[in-house]
Amino acid sequence: MIEALRGRRVVVCCGAGGVGKTTISAATAMALAREGARTAVITIDPARRLATALGVGELSDVPRRVPAEAGELWALQLDPKATFDRLVARHAPDDAARERILGNRIYRHLSGAVAGAQEYMAVERLHELMEGGDFDAIVLDTPPARNALDFLDAPQRITRFIEGRSLRLLLRPAGEAGRLGWRILHAGSSTVLSLLERLTGGQLLRDVADFLAGFDGMYQGFADRAKEVRRLLRSPDAGFVVIAAPRADAVHQALALAGRLREDGYPLAGVVLNRVHPLPARGPAPPEAIAPALAAAGAADPARLAATAMEALGEEQLLALRDLDAREALAGAVDGIPVVEVPDHAVEPVELRGLARVADALGP
Repeated sequence: MIEALRGRRVVVCCGAGGVGKTTISAATAMALAREGARTAVITIDPARRLATALGVGELSDVPRRVPAEAGELWALQLDPKATFDRLVARHAPDDAARERILGNRIYRHLSGAVAGAQEYMAVERLHELMEGGDFDAIVLDTPPARNALDFLDAPQRITRFIEGRSLRLLLRPAGEAGRLGWRILHAGSSTVLSLLERLTGGQLLRDVADFLAGFDGMYQGFADRAKEVRRLLRSPDAGFVVIAAPRADAVHQALALAGRLREDGYPLAGVVLNRVHPLPARGPAPPEAIAPALAAAGAADPARLAATAMEALGEEQLLALRDLDAREALAGAVDGIPVVEVPDHAVEPVELRGLARVADALGP
């Protein structure tokens, strides 16, 4: 799979919850760094598991160097508010507009709320990193499957919103904006708004109108960057990796996600089946065949120990056959796309040495 990802500027890792997606994202970034690409891995998952997977302390919005064995590996955690603040500071038409937006209480609430702003801010952060040119490859660790689709749709949603008629009516130039916006806000909801005015002295509505007017002149830039990122994610410079575990629900979600990616024109580069149980070379032996060896090794109750061991081996064989079925289902659905197996580890690989073993399984 790493061979299929070589030379791609963006790798998006997505999948259902609980399949080890963050671990695979970190290992993919490590493997690309080994190949000589200066690589950054960024998580937009609010659970903050990436720092644990990399065996480092807290991550922030600023890329942090990871002491990997080979190559340059960096990691960061999406901070929607910090990204939004930088966006305003960089694209506000002047200093007065910048201070007007940053000081608005509606903006302070929206920019600090992860829900809603998270996926679009991830798009903006990706654009920042790509524009900065500091990295050869950027690996994105997305939230679980449904939110991963929200991330894919974020550029189109923000573009539709910005190009919508209602927003444009609210964003009339200068003096007209406040009066027209106030009339629209009042239309059809006088009872609720009059109550809000009594409770807030009208300040809430003024803050909303001021918030919308403050962004006047910046909306087209939002739409342009959203379209640019959407084009990038559909180009050969991007590669999507779907991660699954050998459970029926996880395989079903992986198949649905892979189908959606292909249908919408996103480049599917690989599928990872994580936590796979290897199929034993031979079936379980009868307990009496190994009891003498256990007795010779000093086991107190060799017959009972042999029976327990063979029962455990039989369960492992059943799991391995289940995992083989999962692999065949995935491979059949994504014909021509690499399907890579990562073996199940007795201990979760949450440090660099463990991640290196996962990276080994992903490719050369």
